Amino acid sequence: MTTHKVPAQLFFLYDSHCPWSYVATKLVNEIHNAFPDITLNLWHTAFFDGKHDEPTQNKLNEIKAVEQQANIHFSSPYLKLLEQNKNSILAANLMTWAQHKTPNLALPLLNALQKAHFEQGNPITHPSELATTIADLKLSPPTKVFKSDKLSKDAMMQLEEIYALQDLINTEAIPALLLAIDDQLILLNHNFYLSEPKAIVEAVQLELNKYT
Repeated sequence: MTTHKVPAQLFFLYDSHCPWSYVATKLVNEIHNAFPDITLNLWHTAFFDGKHDEPTQNKLNEIKAVEQQANIHFSSPYLKLLEQNKNSILAANLMTWAQHKTPNLALPLLNALQKAHFEQGNPITHPSELATTIADLKLSPPTKVFKSDKLSKDAMMQLEEIYALQDLINTEAIPALLLAIDDQLILLNHNFYLSEPKAIVEAVQLELNKYT
């Protein structure tokens, strides 16, 4: 376990249905394991609304790029989903609730949702598709979370915070990993570490060392 002496937070701007976010979550896992006292802020951007989507071939090209850079292979069940429009609203509502109400379970929940989507081919667009994950983590989300056509009030409020942070870093690109140390905000270049997630731990430690 690595420790540091200054308050620090990690902001992860992502979408649960974004393949780049899926591989970047592995970096968040490594950082959390190495620095458990860094406060995690998992902010779902709700980028995919189920209404606007790219042609299947474009999505396949993106998948190939992710596979090459992160040195992984996506599952056949997930690849079959590419013909459908992505809708992450339900996942955004659930993740926003978890981040605020059960923050210690937010990262396990995100990992479970991404495993269900990218490995098992679960579209996560209907409450019934969340039943197993919710039961496994012993969660008790309220009814307002189970919407796939409308963001919850909490999710909308979080989006306002996300927009403000994106203005600050001058990019709307997702995923984004930001390390906040006191009043310093450092944008971590996740692309450097996708093929070797553990390497990001040293990069974070170097940033922490500057303020200890």
